[in-house]
Amino acid sequence: MRRYFGTDGVRGIVGEGLTPELVERLGRAATLWSDGGRVFVGRDTRASGEELTQALARGIASAGGEAFLGGVLPTPAVALLALDLGAVVTASHNPPEYNGVKFFGGDGQKLTDAAEEEIEALLDEQPRESESGGIHTVQVARDSYTEHVLERFGSRLDGLKVVVDCANGAYSGIAPQAFERLGAEVVAFADQPDGTNINVGCGATDLAALQAEVVRSGADLGIAFDGDGDRMLAVDAEGEAVDGDQILSILALHLKVDVVVVTVMTNLGFHRLMAEHGIRVLTTDVGDRYVLEALRREGAVLGGEQSGHIIHLDGHVTGDGLAAALLLCRALDGRTLAEAAAVMPRFAQVKENLQVRVRELSADLLAEVQRVNDGLNGGARVLVRPSGTEPLVRVLAEAENQQEAATLCARISALVRRELG
Repeated sequence: MRRYFGTDGVRGIVGEGLTPELVERLGRAATLWSDGGRVFVGRDTRASGEELTQALARGIASAGGEAFLGGVLPTPAVALLALDLGAVVTASHNPPEYNGVKFFGGDGQKLTDAAEEEIEALLDEQPRESESGGIHTVQVARDSYTEHVLERFGSRLDGLKVVVDCANGAYSGIAPQAFERLGAEVVAFADQPDGTNINVGCGATDLAALQAEVVRSGADLGIAFDGDGDRMLAVDAEGEAVDGDQILSILALHLKVDVVVVTVMTNLGFHRLMAEHGIRVLTTDVGDRYVLEALRREGAVLGGEQSGHIIHLDGHVTGDGLAAALLLCRALDGRTLAEAAAVMPRFAQVKENLQVRVRELSADLLAEVQRVNDGLNGGARVLVRPSGTEPLVRVLAEAENQQEAATLCARISALVRRELG
């Protein structure tokens, strides 16, 4: 069992679950695990990022590795630019008081559970004084990444007005300019990071301000990233949110794929639409890393999550918010976003995040959830799972109407509270 690594790297509140000492040990352990070499490092805009990046770099150098620091960069840029390893200091969509570390292999892929267990086993290893490595600064990483994404995923966007919500995160100073270079009229939003405002009232985890701005400015659509740029959601001209399932639906039909990979959170309406078009759907556990693993096993190129992780592997190695946004704009093909998104029927989903005493789901609880789902016979469903990034148990209920979904969610949430405290 992994002690520190969760669904998406190591993450915690800075000074509590996550300290510079732990990050330095992680840097050293990961470098030892990979037999030294060169590690490309990026970070998001959190105030703690610089200190933790330096700690990570010290750890890398103490194991004989060479740390190459690229500064503030979206997570997918680090994946693309990874050397023998890639590492990014980020807590993704979490609030500013959190931070963390994600690792990528030299091929840009997230590490497996087994690899993370092996790294944890090396956390108590001491520095190798006789093999001290180095720490270097890289100046051209942002430009290299931007050019790659524009070349592989960009298309002319003349006549399109877009509000670009950077979540005060790593895409600030990158995404608005990318849209402008392609000819779009851009309203930059939440693009003034100060170290304390990443993901606060903005970005893919809080669309309300973007929705209001799209309507106020008369834009054709809005694009929202999360703090480290591996998620993307959209807003149509009427201010209605368009989630990852709808975006995947648009892309799957536009790209004419044969198979698409999603997670257990994906809306039943998506499955219905894909069946109508003869597109095979593979379902994984929650986490873009599991989607990526399935894509590579199948030799497929498109997958993602309702939360906005959109992965297109033709020209990339991981999920990329900017690449997904540009693909979405291309796929509109003269339609409004609302028209394009309407192709997918949406089942009502009601979710609740429960603070519980014990996160481990008991056999009795799982059996009861299965019994409920068997009785629903595919016309609705419930899902209970522990969060991989926060101390919560998440409950999802899905049905054709809101009232049925709400009733199911309340019923199962009450059961979880009784069982887990």
